[in-house]
Amino acid sequence: MNVIDAITADQIRTDLPDLASGDTVRVSAKVVEGTRERIQVFEGTIMRLRGGGITRSITVRSIRSGVGVERTFKVNSPRIEKIDVVRHGVARRAQLYFLRKRVGKAASLRERRPT
Repeated sequence: MNVIDAITADQIRTDLPDLASGDTVRVSAKVVEGTRERIQVFEGTIMRLRGGGITRSITVRSIRSGVGVERTFKVNSPRIEKIDVVRHGVARRAQLYFLRKRVGKAASLRERRPT
């Protein structure tokens, strides 16, 4: 283990579920507006997972008012309150950029069967 891994080992979160591309998740993130702080929930499909260790991030895509919205979250950030997996989707790719061209039912993924 190198020095950076030793320093960041205690900052990596262990309370998060297993995440994969295609999963529909509900991310509760803390948002600061002036002096107030509140929790904002963002629900959508995981388009990609990036990095490993402390730098791991996910990009979540959602359709809001007919417009595609993508947000990137640092998984180990203290601003992330919790991540709930709503459903597990079947994805045959690591990055699901093809979802950007799809609308409505065509943008949904099959649900993974329980094993």
